[in-house]
Amino acid sequence: MSPNSREILEVSGLPPEAAKLSRIWEWCVVAAVALLFMGSYRLTEFTMGSMANSFYIDRGYSLTQIAAVVKLYGLAMSLVGVVIAGVVVARLGLLRALIAGSVMIMLSNVGFSMLARAAEPSLLGLGLVNGFDNLAQAMHGTALIAFLSSLTSARYTATQYALFSSLYALPGKILEGFSGFVVDAIGYPWFFLYTAALSVPALLLLWWLAKRMPFAGGAAPAPDGRGN
Repeated sequence: MSPNSREILEVSGLPPEAAKLSRIWEWCVVAAVALLFMGSYRLTEFTMGSMANSFYIDRGYSLTQIAAVVKLYGLAMSLVGVVIAGVVVARLGLLRALIAGSVMIMLSNVGFSMLARAAEPSLLGLGLVNGFDNLAQAMHGTALIAFLSSLTSARYTATQYALFSSLYALPGKILEGFSGFVVDAIGYPWFFLYTAALSVPALLLLWWLAKRMPFAGGAAPAPDGRGN
């Protein structure tokens, strides 16, 4: 039992068995919320991504414009974004990187909503919005990878990371299947605001986790108070 647990016992008067059960329950709740956070963190990207090409074509952009701006320029911005994301995680910490990724991805979807409301399709607008979106996705994805990696133990890194990677994508893939119906129902401008709002639950869960998990490095504390 850790020193902090003994202090809690002295104040609360709980027997050691009850205190240990309380610690285990607390750890299970944190683990469950962490899983919910994983599954909700990239909902915006999954639901929006499946409709991106349809949006470009419906807005009147040619295949040549899409190839030049979205594929070539977008790829370059993604590579730059990965480098920036790595620096942010290293310099500012994992928690700030996760917050920055969510905020950036929400802003990029708001940008797409504004692009959808424009009277005429703008190549400059497409370049600006798509460039920022690729930066945001790089930050978003890199921060999540760092978070998942921080939860794995040294002995079972590959197995645990594979499990986490499969779990986090499942809710987004399910919700992605309804994106076309949502666009038909409310149109592109409101659809992109809807996708932006899907990042709000993850931010709320992150706020809750930030009070209970060490984001400076390492995994969440285990029931015995020693980590892994």
